[in-house]
Amino acid sequence: MAFYEHTFLARQDISAQQVEALVEQFKGVLSENGGSVGKVENWGLRTSTYRIKKNRKAHYVLMNIDAPSDAVKEMERQMRINDDILRYLTIRVEEHDDEPSAMMKKNDRDDRPRRDGPRDGPRDGPRDNNREERPRRDAPAHKSEDNKSEDSTSEEKTTEDKSEAGE
Repeated sequence: MAFYEHTFLARQDISAQQVEALVEQFKGVLSENGGSVGKVENWGLRTSTYRIKKNRKAHYVLMNIDAPSDAVKEMERQMRINDDILRYLTIRVEEHDDEPSAMMKKNDRDDRPRRDGPRDGPRDGPRDNNREERPRRDAPAHKSEDNKSEDSTSEEKTTEDKSEAGE
């Protein structure tokens, strides 16, 4: 017999108990045809990336199957008939993993630095210690002090000229 990983998506309208009933139904189909189901992971109600048959969410379930290909074909045939199943995918694998799948693993990010705690490495300490020395990308080059005073007096003259012309 071959090993398979089978994932299916059930409609968001059905309850978690109905999803479990679907799993039991497909386990029965496999056992009738000489197969067995090892691990079953219910990933819960998740938002899908795009709409599938007018549904934005779906119940995701993963099953590790040890069955002949005829049993898997019969299970897939019944999934096509069932209106509660939105999508399914069966992949043949060399062996089953005993540990939880990537979706069930807790997102351990212990190796990443915490944002609220101290940091190790080059970014430790104040970041902007040489801010005055760096020119801004969106601003023109800095003007000298002499040019700034000339520019401000020329701006005052142009505003006076405009106000006189308007009166």
